[in-house]
Amino acid sequence: MKIYLIILFSIFALPVLAQDAPVKWATQETFFEDLAGKDLPAFSGLTIDKKPFTNFDLKNQVTVINFWFEKCPPCIAEMPELNKLLSKYGKNGVRFIGITHDSPASAKRFQKRNGYKYKIVSLSKDEIRRLNINHGFPSNILVGKDGKIIYATANISFSDPQFKAKSVLFEEKLKAELERN
Repeated sequence: MKIYLIILFSIFALPVLAQDAPVKWATQETFFEDLAGKDLPAFSGLTIDKKPFTNFDLKNQVTVINFWFEKCPPCIAEMPELNKLLSKYGKNGVRFIGITHDSPASAKRFQKRNGYKYKIVSLSKDEIRRLNINHGFPSNILVGKDGKIIYATANISFSDPQFKAKSVLFEEKLKAELERN
Protein backbone atom coordinates (compact mmCIF):
# COMPACT_ATOMS: atom_id res chain seq x y z
CA MET A 1 0.00 0.00 0.00
CA LYS A 2 2.88 2.38 0.82
CA ILE A 3 4.27 1.82 -2.67
CA TYR A 4 0.93 2.81 -4.24
CA LEU A 5 0.78 5.97 -2.16
CA ILE A 6 4.32 6.92 -3.14
CA ILE A 7 3.57 6.33 -6.84
CA LEU A 8 0.30 8.25 -6.60
CA PHE A 9 2.02 11.14 -4.79
CA SER A 10 4.82 11.16 -7.38
CA ILE A 11 2.37 11.35 -10.27
CA PHE A 12 0.55 14.33 -8.78
CA ALA A 13 3.77 16.05 -7.69
CA LEU A 14 5.39 15.94 -11.15
CA PRO A 15 3.39 18.86 -12.61
CA VAL A 16 4.41 21.00 -9.64
CA LEU A 17 8.06 20.24 -10.25
CA ALA A 18 7.84 20.65 -14.02
CA GLN A 19 9.39 23.67 -15.66
CA ASP A 20 6.84 26.37 -16.47
CA ALA A 21 8.87 28.17 -19.13
CA PRO A 22 9.31 26.47 -22.47
CA VAL A 23 12.75 25.11 -23.22
CA LYS A 24 14.77 27.49 -25.39
CA TRP A 25 16.98 25.42 -27.65
CA ALA A 26 20.25 26.95 -28.78
CA THR A 27 19.85 27.78 -32.45
CA GLN A 28 21.14 30.52 -34.71
CA GLU A 29 17.83 32.31 -34.16
CA THR A 30 18.01 32.16 -30.36
CA PHE A 31 21.66 33.20 -30.48
CA PHE A 32 20.68 36.33 -32.40
CA GLU A 33 17.69 37.02 -30.12
CA ASP A 34 19.97 36.90 -27.08
CA LEU A 35 22.21 39.64 -28.57
CA ALA A 36 19.49 42.30 -28.41
CA GLY A 37 20.30 44.90 -25.76
CA LYS A 38 23.95 43.89 -25.37
CA ASP A 39 26.81 46.29 -26.02
CA LEU A 40 28.70 46.02 -29.28
CA PRO A 41 31.97 44.39 -28.18
CA ALA A 42 35.25 46.20 -28.65
CA PHE A 43 37.16 45.39 -31.82
CA SER A 44 40.11 46.71 -33.74
CA GLY A 45 40.95 46.01 -37.36
CA LEU A 46 42.23 47.51 -40.59
CA THR A 47 40.26 49.03 -43.45
CA ILE A 48 41.03 47.97 -47.00
CA ASP A 49 43.31 51.04 -47.13
CA LYS A 50 45.16 49.60 -44.10
CA LYS A 51 43.95 52.34 -41.76
CA PRO A 52 43.06 51.37 -38.18
CA PHE A 53 39.36 51.04 -37.43
CA THR A 54 37.73 50.28 -34.07
CA ASN A 55 34.28 50.13 -32.57
CA PHE A 56 34.93 53.67 -31.26
CA ASP A 57 34.74 54.89 -34.87
CA LEU A 58 31.04 53.97 -34.73
CA LYS A 59 30.26 55.98 -31.60
CA ASN A 60 26.92 57.83 -31.68
CA GLN A 61 25.98 56.35 -35.05
CA VAL A 62 23.32 53.89 -36.10
CA THR A 63 25.33 51.09 -37.71
CA VAL A 64 24.66 48.01 -39.83
CA ILE A 65 27.46 45.46 -39.58
CA ASN A 66 27.68 42.66 -42.13
CA PHE A 67 29.96 39.69 -41.42
CA TRP A 68 31.11 38.12 -44.68
CA PHE A 69 34.09 36.64 -46.46
CA GLU A 70 35.15 36.36 -50.08
CA LYS A 71 34.52 32.64 -50.61
CA CYS A 72 31.05 32.61 -49.00
CA PRO A 73 28.32 32.20 -51.66
CA PRO A 74 25.44 33.30 -49.37
CA CYS A 75 27.49 36.37 -48.37
CA ILE A 76 27.98 37.32 -52.00
CA ALA A 77 24.33 36.60 -52.86
CA GLU A 78 23.05 39.11 -50.28
CA MET A 79 25.42 41.94 -51.26
CA PRO A 80 23.09 43.55 -53.84
CA GLU A 81 20.37 43.73 -51.15
CA LEU A 82 22.88 45.22 -48.69
CA ASN A 83 23.97 47.80 -51.27
CA LYS A 84 20.29 48.79 -51.68
CA LEU A 85 20.00 49.30 -47.91
CA LEU A 86 23.11 51.49 -48.00
CA SER A 87 21.71 53.54 -50.88
CA LYS A 88 18.41 53.95 -49.03
CA TYR A 89 19.69 54.74 -45.51
CA GLY A 90 23.32 55.85 -45.90
CA LYS A 91 22.16 59.40 -46.63
CA ASN A 92 20.36 59.37 -43.25
CA GLY A 93 23.65 58.94 -41.42
CA VAL A 94 23.55 55.16 -41.02
CA ARG A 95 27.03 53.59 -41.15
CA PHE A 96 27.45 50.36 -43.09
CA ILE A 97 30.46 48.24 -42.14
CA GLY A 98 31.48 44.91 -43.62
CA ILE A 99 33.67 42.81 -41.33
CA THR A 100 35.70 40.05 -42.95
CA HIS A 101 38.60 37.78 -42.07
CA ASP A 102 39.99 38.29 -45.59
CA SER A 103 43.14 40.41 -45.75
CA PRO A 104 42.70 44.12 -46.50
CA ALA A 105 44.34 43.68 -49.94
CA SER A 106 42.14 40.72 -50.85
CA ALA A 107 38.99 42.48 -49.60
CA LYS A 108 39.91 45.58 -51.62
CA ARG A 109 40.23 43.50 -54.82
CA PHE A 110 36.93 41.79 -54.03
CA GLN A 111 35.18 45.11 -53.46
CA LYS A 112 36.48 46.53 -56.72
CA ARG A 113 35.44 43.40 -58.65
CA ASN A 114 32.00 42.97 -57.07
CA GLY A 115 30.82 46.48 -56.22
CA TYR A 116 30.20 45.81 -52.52
CA LYS A 117 29.68 49.35 -51.17
CA TYR A 118 30.13 48.87 -47.43
CA LYS A 119 33.23 50.17 -45.66
CA ILE A 120 35.27 47.00 -45.19
CA VAL A 121 37.20 46.19 -42.02
CA SER A 122 39.49 43.16 -41.78
CA LEU A 123 39.81 41.27 -38.52
CA SER A 124 41.46 37.92 -37.90
CA LYS A 125 39.26 34.84 -37.55
CA ASP A 126 40.14 34.76 -33.85
CA GLU A 127 39.13 38.40 -33.39
CA ILE A 128 35.79 37.73 -35.09
CA ARG A 129 35.27 34.65 -32.91
CA ARG A 130 36.06 36.66 -29.75
CA LEU A 131 33.42 39.23 -30.67
CA ASN A 132 30.87 36.43 -30.35
CA ILE A 133 28.17 38.36 -32.21
CA ASN A 134 28.07 36.54 -35.52
CA HIS A 135 26.75 33.03 -35.73
CA GLY A 136 28.01 31.93 -39.10
CA PHE A 137 28.37 33.82 -42.33
CA PRO A 138 26.68 35.97 -43.36
CA SER A 139 25.45 37.68 -40.21
CA ASN A 140 23.95 41.16 -40.02
CA ILE A 141 23.89 43.21 -36.84
CA LEU A 142 21.98 46.47 -36.26
CA VAL A 143 23.58 48.68 -33.60
CA GLY A 144 22.00 51.82 -32.11
CA LYS A 145 23.68 55.15 -31.42
CA ASP A 146 24.07 54.04 -27.81
CA GLY A 147 26.33 51.15 -28.94
CA LYS A 148 23.75 48.49 -28.06
CA ILE A 149 22.74 45.74 -30.44
CA ILE A 150 19.16 46.20 -31.58
CA TYR A 151 18.68 43.24 -33.89
CA ALA A 152 20.66 40.51 -35.61
CA THR A 153 19.87 38.07 -38.38
CA ALA A 154 21.63 35.83 -40.85
CA ASN A 155 20.93 36.46 -44.53
CA ILE A 156 19.31 39.63 -45.82
CA SER A 157 16.99 39.04 -48.76
CA PHE A 158 13.76 40.80 -49.59
CA SER A 159 13.02 38.38 -52.44
CA ASP A 160 13.86 34.94 -50.97
CA PRO A 161 10.82 33.74 -48.97
CA GLN A 162 13.12 31.96 -46.51
CA PHE A 163 14.70 35.26 -45.39
CA LYS A 164 12.16 37.92 -46.38
CA ALA A 165 10.27 38.24 -43.07
CA LYS A 166 13.45 38.69 -41.02
CA SER A 167 14.87 41.10 -43.61
CA VAL A 168 11.72 43.21 -43.44
CA LEU A 169 11.92 43.16 -39.64
CA PHE A 170 15.60 44.20 -39.83
CA GLU A 171 14.65 47.19 -41.99
CA GLU A 172 11.70 48.08 -39.72
CA LYS A 173 13.99 48.11 -36.69
CA LEU A 174 16.45 50.28 -38.64
CA LYS A 175 13.67 52.77 -39.51
CA ALA A 176 12.44 52.81 -35.92
CA GLU A 177 15.94 53.56 -34.63
CA LEU A 178 16.29 56.44 -37.09
CA GLU A 179 12.92 57.86 -36.02
CA ARG A 180 13.89 57.53 -32.36
CA ASN A 181 16.99 59.65 -32.90
